[in-house]
Amino acid sequence: MERSKLRIEIFYKTTDSREEVLLNKLTNLGFSISRIFITDNYLINVDLTEQDSIIIAKSLSQPVTQGYTINNPYSPDFFNFAIEIGFLPGVTDNVSHTVRESIENLLDIPLDPESTVFTSTTYFFLGDIRSKEAYDLGMELYNPLIMRMKVLSYDEYKKNKGMGSELPIVRIREKLDSIDINMNISDDDLLLLGKEGIINEDGIRRGPLALDMASLKTIQDYYNKIEKRSPTDIELESIAQTWSEHCKHTIFAARLDEIENGIFKEYIQGATLKIMQDKKEKGDSNFCASVFEDNSGGIEFDENYIISDKVETHNSPSALDPFGGSITGIVGVNRDTIGFGMAAKPIANRYGFCFSDPSDDIPLYRSKDKESKLLPPRRIMDGVVQGVNVGGNCSGIPTPQGFVYFDERYRGKPLVFVGTVGLIPKHIASSSSIKKSAKNGDYIVMVGGRVGRDGIHGATFSSEALSSGSPATAVQIGDPITQKKLSDAIVKEARDRELYNSITDNGAGGLSCSVAEMARESGGFEVNLEMVPLKYPGLSPWQIWISESQERMTLAVPPEKLDEFISLMEIRGVEATAIGLFTDSGRGIVKYNDKKVFDLDMYFLHEGLPKKILKSTYTRQSYKYPEFKEPQNYTEIFHKMISRLNTGSFEFISTQYDHEVQANSVIKPVQGKGKVNGNATVIRPIFDSIKGVALSYGLYPSYSDIDTYWMAASSIDTAVRNAVSVGVNIDKLALLDNFCWCDSNDPERLGQLKEAARACYEFAVSYGTPFISGKDSMFNDFKGYDENFSNITISIPPTLLISSIGIVDNVYKCQSIDFKFDGDIIYIIGITNNELGGSEYLSFMGETISGSKYIGDNIPKVNADENIRTYQVFKTAIEKELISSSISIERGGIGLAISKSSIAGMLGFRLDLSAIPSSKKLRDDTLLYSESQGRFLVSVDPSKTEEFESIFKDITYGRVGYILKSNKIEIIGTDNNIIVKTDVDSLRDSYKGVFKDL
Repeated sequence: MERSKLRIEIFYKTTDSREEVLLNKLTNLGFSISRIFITDNYLINVDLTEQDSIIIAKSLSQPVTQGYTINNPYSPDFFNFAIEIGFLPGVTDNVSHTVRESIENLLDIPLDPESTVFTSTTYFFLGDIRSKEAYDLGMELYNPLIMRMKVLSYDEYKKNKGMGSELPIVRIREKLDSIDINMNISDDDLLLLGKEGIINEDGIRRGPLALDMASLKTIQDYYNKIEKRSPTDIELESIAQTWSEHCKHTIFAARLDEIENGIFKEYIQGATLKIMQDKKEKGDSNFCASVFEDNSGGIEFDENYIISDKVETHNSPSALDPFGGSITGIVGVNRDTIGFGMAAKPIANRYGFCFSDPSDDIPLYRSKDKESKLLPPRRIMDGVVQGVNVGGNCSGIPTPQGFVYFDERYRGKPLVFVGTVGLIPKHIASSSSIKKSAKNGDYIVMVGGRVGRDGIHGATFSSEALSSGSPATAVQIGDPITQKKLSDAIVKEARDRELYNSITDNGAGGLSCSVAEMARESGGFEVNLEMVPLKYPGLSPWQIWISESQERMTLAVPPEKLDEFISLMEIRGVEATAIGLFTDSGRGIVKYNDKKVFDLDMYFLHEGLPKKILKSTYTRQSYKYPEFKEPQNYTEIFHKMISRLNTGSFEFISTQYDHEVQANSVIKPVQGKGKVNGNATVIRPIFDSIKGVALSYGLYPSYSDIDTYWMAASSIDTAVRNAVSVGVNIDKLALLDNFCWCDSNDPERLGQLKEAARACYEFAVSYGTPFISGKDSMFNDFKGYDENFSNITISIPPTLLISSIGIVDNVYKCQSIDFKFDGDIIYIIGITNNELGGSEYLSFMGETISGSKYIGDNIPKVNADENIRTYQVFKTAIEKELISSSISIERGGIGLAISKSSIAGMLGFRLDLSAIPSSKKLRDDTLLYSESQGRFLVSVDPSKTEEFESIFKDITYGRVGYILKSNKIEIIGTDNNIIVKTDVDSLRDSYKGVFKDL
């Protein structure tokens, strides 16, 4: 194996925070470790002088706290085991890319971008550790899908003179040609082809095409009758990417029962069209700028700018490699923003994570093999959080808004939602910024990262359940530094110089999808694959064509502007390559070394997919309402309710995501002196404007256990209400939908989906809040084996994320959740009903009393007519600055809302439950924890209460308490006795305690 010419090891002169954090984490997991030493290693495969080596080593170390060694292994005085972790050959190594560029700048020499610099990290452990414990330690530090590990004892390390310096250089011996695929085979063999993929020469199948029998038969007929030949492998792979559920949304597009055009057109797009038509008929302006036709959706910000928004999911890759899956998700949705119109500037990220309990350590396996063990929930959570951290922070994009939600059914597959908001002028020069079109004769230019085997079959892999056939090559790792350079060069320079006619993201399906999609604008394309820059030699044509390697955009560049465009990218350190031409031939043609390997009718590629015909059934679930006595110790429950996984502080996530980097933050992700996670955030994208953009969400997977219609209704109402609570103008509020479903071939699951989509239509139309973008993920199931290697299937609860984005007319009038002034009067706006079905409180009581959560049946209902009147009046109160603090009442009810406002402001309160407006006499615990929709908790200056109550005279409200000067908390029950007596400091400890060790 080839060895590096230079190995630089950077060590810490004193104990470093990384070493302390890791020591604390591993000792909490039960390892007997007393000390950890860490070195960061750089393997450099370049002939350098001794002086040059020293220059590089000094540039990589901080002289006050760090030292370095050059080709001389660092060794602490004593340790038990040394474990080195590095990436496997071909896996993206972001740090090595930066180090390579640093060396080029320092020494003014060009280096090969993929085979000259590699990195690794060595951990030296001192403690009561034996060989098995050392291996177990290693398993906590690396992911075998993307990393390599080497474990040496102290004696082995000394004998070996360190860890060695083997280079993880890719060596591929692929067949560098395309092959013809015989599809005139038995139906059983056809199904196997669709499920497991094309057979290579070695007899191993490549991985899922995710094609069902109807699709396979359509392809078979097309080639037999029209092309009169067999498809090439690259053609079949390309069709599979284009037709995948991930790209074509076949479930949403299918005829479902009586819905001929599918639930997307009927309910999601249909709602938006209805809202736009209603506004037109009323003479109101339509603030939708672009919906369901580009990489993101867009709304008008003001007379000069458009705001775009897109929320994606990256679930399946994050189950295999949490860091790689999530960083790829966030930088990928950043590219959706860059690919919106003629390129929007990313101005904010958002996130949402659905995990299983991180303390769950029961193993699951993808196959009957101990090596196929799924990562435990804690590792998944850590990796996902870190991936979005690195992706956003290194890209210079603030991340002000997000959430985390826990349910044991996310054990098989987590849900990872990532979104990006963009800003683009309405016009570029004299042309509309959102109109773009590749033209016949334009060059096809690939910009950004190079192509490797990472991400192959990502689109088709994400269209199926996670199983033993899920390929490791479906995982990519994003490189935010490379993408940042690309983004700046495109958005800040090339766009405004009008150097291209169209742009899109290289995401799912890679070039196969981006080129083919853009070619719909011109009518055809021709690509020469040998022109595509590769990470390493040896890739087959089909791999080059469908690889999902990251940081790439595809542009249509006019011939007369090609040289200027390429030159600009080169100056900015961005690789750009012309790989073909857009044509008007009606066909897509791909060549490799002058041989035609792909020649396909464009219409068949895009429109040939047979439409699914699906049938659904629907049975609303009914769970007997659990009977239990009213709690004896309300104070104890009050503390426990705010210290649950779904209600406690996730500040540990929010504070590591930079939300100030572009200086546009108004309402922060954590609010008040007590630093409490808010329900909505506000940014100010244009510094000389007082307008802002509010971001929020609604998500209630637990309600799906009862009724997905009301689950969806509650999600919409909460997303709207959260935005209203900070000051959004509801007439300029838009929604995004992300359906994450399970086993979507099951008629009952389809029935649940249909009901949720129907609610989306009815409540979006009622509120006048159009859907501008969305994404669905239909097969979030795990099919594998439990700890005894018995078959097990885990399906997520049907999950719908509704994200809201709205315009704030004046950011100076926005409100946060924290109590601000003692003596202020506390009001509840809206009515509280006995609606604890699927609630956090019932779940808690079930776990406390019986060991398993209660569900109940009385799910919250949404009264859209009443709520819209409330929200319009609420906006008036915000404009008149009558409200001192405002929080939307959602998960956990009034008890959680008032706790958060109190902790955020570090002020106590007195609350009288008998003053809460309710439909009938309710128990104290129901009043505190019912999750009825449409409600706010606000505080008001006593001098403004008369005007406040006058404005709300036709709206249900209750004057329920007041803020105390002290930190004391008292809640008076309906029988006029104090049922909760505590203080803000201890309540904050409960709130912050759930993740205190993270």
